[in-house]
Amino acid sequence: MIKIFKNVFRAAVFPFILVYKIIIFPYRVIKGFLLFLNTEPEDHPLSETVVRLTTDAEARQAFWLQVEDLRFHLLRILIGIAIAVSASFYFTISLMDYLAKPIGGLTQLQAIEVTEEIGVYMRVALTSGITLALPYIVFEVWYFVATGLRAREKKLSLLAIPLATLLFVGGVVFTHRILIPAALPFLGGFTQIAQFWTAKEYFGFITGLMLWIGLFFEFPLAVFVLAYLGIIEPKVLLQQWRLAIVVIALLAAAVTPTVDPVNMSLVMLPMVLLYFVGLLLSYIAVAVRRRRNLETENSKEQEQVPP
Repeated sequence: MIKIFKNVFRAAVFPFILVYKIIIFPYRVIKGFLLFLNTEPEDHPLSETVVRLTTDAEARQAFWLQVEDLRFHLLRILIGIAIAVSASFYFTISLMDYLAKPIGGLTQLQAIEVTEEIGVYMRVALTSGITLALPYIVFEVWYFVATGLRAREKKLSLLAIPLATLLFVGGVVFTHRILIPAALPFLGGFTQIAQFWTAKEYFGFITGLMLWIGLFFEFPLAVFVLAYLGIIEPKVLLQQWRLAIVVIALLAAAVTPTVDPVNMSLVMLPMVLLYFVGLLLSYIAVAVRRRRNLETENSKEQEQVPP
């Protein structure tokens, strides 16, 4: 009888408990996130960490926990992209028509394969979905990396999320507004041959170009992060600027759909500018890193001084 009463009581209070958990869920998420922002990591040099991985079983276990955590971050990124792609299905046709405006609209394209239309549709939806999900992708990457940052660095590094999004969108807008309108007339008027572009080739060309240029625009932010972590040094970037320009020229030639110097320059010049912007940011990152190390040494010296 008592067991039946307990089951009835649990069934009666279950809706109220469920509503309560739903109401306090945002509070718990915000509280946990603020706690994460203000948590200081354990300070271990890289050499000491490598030695501990080879000698300490607990360190190896912690390492595999980090690998497992990375797997969950990647899984959440894939789920976020899938949701963004699903949301982009509602405006993919309109987006395709907008992207086809430089050639006069979708009616100027043709499909010669049975699955070409659905393939083009999915490609445009995937590209727009990745763009929509980019802030969440950057957040997941930040959330994984931020476990090794100090509380102040975590808060400042949150700026990387909107910056990375703006840089990528800037690259996409640059490609659509400047590069593609300049490249298409050259491609379509190079000879007297009649142009009958397929939808697969056209959308594959512009979406690929947008993604690559968008990624290139992330270069200054990537340089800042690598310089802050001590992986690269500004002096090396400054000394090797000539080699960097050669590499940029090769990348521009590989990405640019044409072989003429005009369209290649449209890709190369902003990449060179981004390189020197990244060089400037690397000096700022090194200055911030040195200041952090100095503050850490001063705090350790103060802790060692007896009261």
